[in-house]
Amino acid sequence: MKEALFAERLNCRRSARIHEPRLNSLQIGFVSKKKKESQSAKSKSLRVVLFASRHTALENSMFLGYLLLGLADESIQVALVCPADCDVSSVISPAVEVIRHQNIKLPLLKQRYETILAEKLDKFKPTILHSFSESSLSLTKRLAKRLDLPYVLTVNSLQKRAGHLNLSSEYLAKIIVPAESIANNIAELYPAITEKIELVNAGSFVEQAVGCFSNINRVVSLVVAGSLSNACDFENTLTAMRHLVIAGYKFMVVIIGSGREEPELRKMLENQGLSQITVIVPKLHFWQSVLAAGDIFIRPAPSREFDPLLLKAMSTGTVVAACKGGVDDLIIEDETAVVFDPDNELSIMQSLQKLFDRREFARQIAENAQRYLKQNHTVSNMIGTILNVYHNAENSHKS
Repeated sequence: MKEALFAERLNCRRSARIHEPRLNSLQIGFVSKKKKESQSAKSKSLRVVLFASRHTALENSMFLGYLLLGLADESIQVALVCPADCDVSSVISPAVEVIRHQNIKLPLLKQRYETILAEKLDKFKPTILHSFSESSLSLTKRLAKRLDLPYVLTVNSLQKRAGHLNLSSEYLAKIIVPAESIANNIAELYPAITEKIELVNAGSFVEQAVGCFSNINRVVSLVVAGSLSNACDFENTLTAMRHLVIAGYKFMVVIIGSGREEPELRKMLENQGLSQITVIVPKLHFWQSVLAAGDIFIRPAPSREFDPLLLKAMSTGTVVAACKGGVDDLIIEDETAVVFDPDNELSIMQSLQKLFDRREFARQIAENAQRYLKQNHTVSNMIGTILNVYHNAENSHKS
């Protein structure tokens, strides 16, 4: 029954609201026609190799897809290097050359497969390498040295200690970060390469209308996102929801995520009497549609990673209830989100009650968040800034 209700809600909201734009030159529009013509000559010589892990293809598929299509729109030759078992079907276009590689741990075989990969890349004749995740850094560094090429690194999470990334200035052109909190974290841990940090706000297409609480006749939908590797992160939020049910509030819950403690989370749902109104869905490639089907997006615990689900929830006009801490740059209290104390179930309950009871306030928060994204997180600016990073890195290496 609950799955049928969720499917009905998803299909209705998808047909009414979801329109994930197809990226093309008109929508990208990050340079004027004259400027674009002047850049086309230097873009022709640019040949980019992106390195993506399985984690990147799943967690950051939206940004990777935007970048690949943006580069293709500029007629820039792009190759994507990814593990052999990595599904990138949702992000690649026909213009992208996909190069699979085997992640072998045995030293002799690892060296052999890396040599094969280097030979494939040499035939592609790249001018710059881009590690789209920290997990691809070691491979990117070795190939950059082997091919005598500059490389760019994207860091999407806060680092716990210096030396974890094993950064050095040799061949490293820029470190791209999607949030100021991450930029400050890296600058503190790696002061010698502060000048190489480049803040590039993650971009998203923003829906024209606010979607939350748009139909008073429908059951309110709460979307909760987080890692299921630690079920305790959800405990206080689920307790707050139970109190809302007792108080007479009617809603359904969708939890997006997967992890080793999913069985423990299901036990919590059963104990709190929420299992009949809750659906758990893995973070698959259609998660953007799931987000847009929600009225309230809840981040139950701080995250050390930049959260693309939070960004997308705001862009679809879903009101956000979240806690501060970790990478929280998008969370501005009572402007882009309502904020609660994750360790206090009463605080969580009161924040959700405010959104249930004051729906115009909730819609205003959602609209404020959309306006904030339009001003600071456009896809066009994201792609344009990364292009400039590539060109500057290529020119500096040549000189």
